[in-house]
Order: sequence, then C-alpha cells, then structure tokens
Amino acid sequence: MADGTETESRKLLGRLREEMASEAAGQERLDRITHLIADSIHREVCSIYLFRDDETLELCATEGLSPESVHKTRLRLGEGLVGRVAKSGKVVNTADAPSSKGFRFMPETGEEKYSSFLGVPVQRLGEKLGVLVVQSRDAREFSADEVYALEVVAMVLAEMAELGAFVGEGAALSPLHQQSVLLRGGPAQEGSAEGHVWLHEPRVVVTNPIAEDPHSERERLTEAVEELRVGVDKMLEISQGGDKDQLKVLEAYRMFANSKGWMRRMEEDIALGLSAEAAVEKEQSQARARMEQVTDPYLRERLADLDDLSNRLLRILTGQGKTDSADLPPDPILVARNIGPGDLLEYGRSLKGIVLEEGSVGSHATIVARALAIPLVVHVGRITTEALNGDHVLVDGDHGVVHLRPEDTVVSAFRDKIAMQAKAQERYTSIRETPTVTQDGARINLVMNAGLMADLPSLETSGAEGVGLFRTELQFLVRNKMPKRLELVTQYQRVLDAAGDKRVVFRTLDIGSDKVLPYMKHVAEPNPALGWRAIRVGLDKRGVMRMQLQALIRAANGRPLTVMFPFVAQAEEYREARWEVNKTIEREKRLGHALPETLEVGAMLETPSLAFAPQKFFDEVDFISIGGNDLKQFFFAADRENELVRRRYDSLNVSFLTFIESIVERCDISETPLSFCGEDAGRPVEALCLAAMGLRTLSMRPASIGPVKSLLLRSNLQEVRKIIADARHRGDQSVRPAVMEWLRNQA
Repeated sequence: MADGTETESRKLLGRLREEMASEAAGQERLDRITHLIADSIHREVCSIYLFRDDETLELCATEGLSPESVHKTRLRLGEGLVGRVAKSGKVVNTADAPSSKGFRFMPETGEEKYSSFLGVPVQRLGEKLGVLVVQSRDAREFSADEVYALEVVAMVLAEMAELGAFVGEGAALSPLHQQSVLLRGGPAQEGSAEGHVWLHEPRVVVTNPIAEDPHSERERLTEAVEELRVGVDKMLEISQGGDKDQLKVLEAYRMFANSKGWMRRMEEDIALGLSAEAAVEKEQSQARARMEQVTDPYLRERLADLDDLSNRLLRILTGQGKTDSADLPPDPILVARNIGPGDLLEYGRSLKGIVLEEGSVGSHATIVARALAIPLVVHVGRITTEALNGDHVLVDGDHGVVHLRPEDTVVSAFRDKIAMQAKAQERYTSIRETPTVTQDGARINLVMNAGLMADLPSLETSGAEGVGLFRTELQFLVRNKMPKRLELVTQYQRVLDAAGDKRVVFRTLDIGSDKVLPYMKHVAEPNPALGWRAIRVGLDKRGVMRMQLQALIRAANGRPLTVMFPFVAQAEEYREARWEVNKTIEREKRLGHALPETLEVGAMLETPSLAFAPQKFFDEVDFISIGGNDLKQFFFAADRENELVRRRYDSLNVSFLTFIESIVERCDISETPLSFCGEDAGRPVEALCLAAMGLRTLSMRPASIGPVKSLLLRSNLQEVRKIIADARHRGDQSVRPAVMEWLRNQA
C-alpha cells in the first residue's frame, strides 16, 4: 500500500479518535464523522446507514445528500445498493451506480447527480450494524487502496458503535446490547428458566480501536502472536499420540498462527492506524463474513479454526475473557456457540438453562442437558454476539424461545407460566405412587431414560418403574481416551445399586452418526445417520463390544442383567451380537466370575427393515424396544436434525400409527415384550395414542412421567382406539385433530 495512503488513513483515524474523545452527543458525533470522512478522502458524499431493526436500514447522517432525508430515508435489507451491501456483507464498488443491478433511486436524498458509489459493511464479529457509503460525481471506481482504507474506517465505526458512541433518539441510534430482544431457536430440552447470562466464551471488547504509534502496536502484535504460537506448539506436544482428528485441528491452528498472509494483513491494518487488537478483530470479522457465504464443510471448519485462533489472540492482547466458574451468577443461563459434553458436565446442575447458537436436538450436549433436566434451546442465531455477561434472560425450552433483556410485562407472564408448571408438578407428585391403569383397565408401565448417575435419583422422585434405556456411550464420550474395563464395571455397579430392585436396560455403545468418540478415528461419511454406527461399529470392533459386555456381567455380580443392542437393521446382526454375549458368558464362567441371575438380551427397532424380519427373529429375541426418534425419521425420510423438514411429519400420522400397530401384533404373536422409547413417549397425547395401539411400556425422560401418567389415568384406550380407527377409515392423514377434539370433550 502506498505510503501516502497510509499517512492519510492515519490522519483520518486520528481525527476519528478525537471524535471518540469528544463530549458530543450521538447525532452530533455522527454528523461530524461523515463530514471529516468526506473531507479527508476528498469526496462529495459520505453517508452512514444504521440498522433500526433486523430488516431495516436508516440514513442516520450524511455529508452531501439532502439533510432533510436523515432519519427519513429507509431501506429494507437487500433493497438498493446499500441494502445489498448490508445483506451480503460485501463491498459494492461501481463507477455508474444508477446502472448497477439492484439500484434504487431515493428522490428525497438528491443523490441523482452522483455517479460513483462505494458501500462498505459496518460489522463486528458477524453482527451487522450498518453501511458506510461514499459517493462522487466523477464516474470512476474507487481504487483498491481507497476501498481498503474505508474498510478500516468501517471497522472503527463498528467499535465506536459497540462502545455506545452513536447513542441518540430513535431506533437506529438506540444503544447496543440494551434493548429487549426476542430470539427464536429449536427446543432441545423442555422446561422454563429465568436467570442471567453466563458466556462460555466471553466476548472481548476492544476499547482502543485507534492507535497513535504503529511501531509499538506492531511490536505488541508480534509478541502476542509469538505467545500464541508457543501455546499452540505446547498443545500439539501434549496431544502427540492422541486423537488424530484433534491433532489435525491443532495442526490447522499452527498453520494459521504461522501464516505470513494473516500477519501481513494485520500489520497493514496497523499501518493504517488501527490498534493491534482492532487489526485482529477486523480480520476475524471478515473471516466470519466469509464463513457465512461458504457452503463447503471443510472450508467452514478452517474458517472456524481461524475464528477460534483470533479469539485466543485477542485474549492475549487484552487480558480479557479469563473467567472463573467461581464468578458464576446464582442463576446462570449458559450461552455459547456450541459446547461439548465434558464442559457441560463440569458446569453440572448449577446451570438454570442453556442457549446455543449452534447445537442440535441429537447432540452430546443435548443428551447431557436432558440427563440434568436443564432447559435447552439450540439454533439461536446471534445469541453470542447479542448477549452480554449478566444480561437478564428467559429461556422457554418448550417452544424454543429466548427473551433477552425482557420487558416487565414479558417477565410477569413468564413467571406466571413457571408458577403454573410448579403447580402441575405438585399434582403429578400426588400420583407418583399410583399404578398407571387406564379407565378401561389397561396397565401401562412407565419407565425412564438415563445416561448419567445424576439421572438415577429421578427413579424415586418421578415415579418411574425402572430404567427403560441407560445410554452407556456417555461414559465414552466425555473422556479423551478409552475408559478401562474396571472403570466401566464400577460405573455400571453404581447404576444397579442406585436402581435397587428396579429393572435397568443397558443399551450397548451407540456411537457413530453424530456421536463421535474423540479418541476413535473418525470416518467421513456422506450420510452418517445411515452409516457406520451403533451395532455396526460393535460388530466391526468386537474387542470394544466384548470389553463392555464383560464389564456389564461383572457389574451385575449375580444380579439380573438386561442388555439391548442399538440400531439392529436385520435379524442376523442381532444373532451375531447374541453370540458374542453367549461367548462372553462362557468365558466369565471359566474365569470364576459370578454370572447374572437372569439375562435378557434385546434389540432396538429403529429401522423399518427389522419390523419385517422373519417371525423366527421375534421368537428368538428376549425383548424389543422401538427407538421412536430414529424410526420416525427413517419412516418419513426426514432428518430430525433438518429444520426444513423435521416438523413436516406428525407422529400421529395414520400411516405411522398403523406401522407401530403392526409391530405390536408381530410381538404379540411371539409373546415378545415390547416398549417404545423416545421423545414421543414423553408427550402425553402421543403416549396416549401409542398405548391405544397396544404398547404397554413407554420409556421417557423422568420429567415427562407425571404428565403422561396424569392423562393415561383418566383416559379410556378403547375409545381412543376407535377414534384412530375412524380417522383411518375416513382417510385422514393424522389422527391428531380427532384425538384433540375428544380430549377437549373429556375436560
């Protein structure tokens, strides 16, 4: 970059620094800034547009356009060249604006006499704040140096906005991170919680975006980058011989940390007048903007690596973000982009709620949140850029809604809802010991899902009659290396001890798909949900399967033992796994270990194919558990992680209920015990219909047992079955409307 441009840019940023230090009000400061930018770069027009809401930009200050248009001219996101810049996050540079695609003439501004147009996004770490525009009469594109200099200025404007430099009257000049915000996501764990934000990775606030001495800033950057490189090298050294995927990430970190291009761009930003941390954040913001546009998973991961590395570098430069769990507020709502099961377990039950910008309904974090009964909402866009530590927040895990800095009326209504839920729980407690017998005399066995020792107290408090599914993979997922057999024996003993005389169904290791062990080589698959997972991994990794079976047998130590294999797609897979059980029993007998008093070995029916297995399979298997979550997504060919399709298909679809009924009939012929495990088992209306189809054991999260039991106790399954039969006869797609109408009439 030319020295002259660097000098002019430093002068401009110096004048901006003076404006930051002035006592001017927000509007006055904006007016001065547009004037000094236009004056410094010798252009007739400089305008600043800021967002007044998520979809609308407002002209907040201008030098050169009609003053009367300020706070009156507004553009929708994507409308005109300004809206295009805001929506894409990319620069628009044209010599002939009126002829450019998307141009919209705003007559009140008087801009028709200006031909050239340069629009630069004002954004900070993915948060879009507005657009900086310069225009001139002469028809020519702005040079690369001019564009670069204006990007640096836009960066400083973003930091000034973050620091509250433009606060004034009107929505567009309202202070950031102080307004009430409603954010929507996806419900992953039900429940409601009120508390205060605790950021898992606190955001760094750059308080000195402009520097006076480029030389000292370059030295600060060099020292910080060197400290970063040493830190990455140490992490690599510690991880040698460990998980290969983790090593790949660290190698990517080292590549970026040693990138000459990354360093050169930050040094150029400093030469133009930015501080070291502002230069880092500018590169980070641009990386995040590129990440939004990239669809290739590999490139997105690499940009995410750069983003994480930038955060580390910012913390080194500023000393910010070093938090201690001792600083947790008394009612913490955890906010994060994503979080692993190990980190979440460290927080434990201290959390009142969890809000994730990414995450999924089937992730490890979701499994842990359900085990700890903590309300969780996932896919909440902007939450990590919008929320600040200590913000008041309401989490509605039932509907996937988050109220950040809520207004008093919202808080009052939310607290009323929590109070009503508490009253309902009191009512459920009163029927905890009551057997679940419907009005027509059907006895339904309600059991719970578990995966942690923390779940087991719920056996007593929820009224569950046993554990219908104990997820054994969590002990594998939260570790950095394969657990030893003795560790598993101890864990399983504790589970059986806590359950007492109640039955526990241990599901063998269900990994693959979205559950990737950090120490097992990850196999890239085009569709992992249909790939190498669960029993398929177990049959290919027989050593791991045998170790787990040995641990379960030794933990039982003469007590009854129930084992279930997940994701069985065909009878032969079950037979091979059963052969491994028998072989392990024989080996334990030879070694003199106590054998289980009784042994049941079952299969999870999660694929439609197993429902059509030969009748001989139903005769052989000790029991079957329908894995409703996976079975439904395969039945409807609708990925339950895909928000575009997962809500299109109803569990009370006539076709699905008819399919469930056919499985019940096949099990009845062989007198094979059958249960249903999954989210639908814990939804009262769905549970009622499943029971009407003939299911007599339902396995669900502990908190769902009360509501399900309450509805079953006052329902007649024969009447519900008739309603379903009538809907089927009419050709209805779903029985939900008819069942809901019947329930309303029963009230």
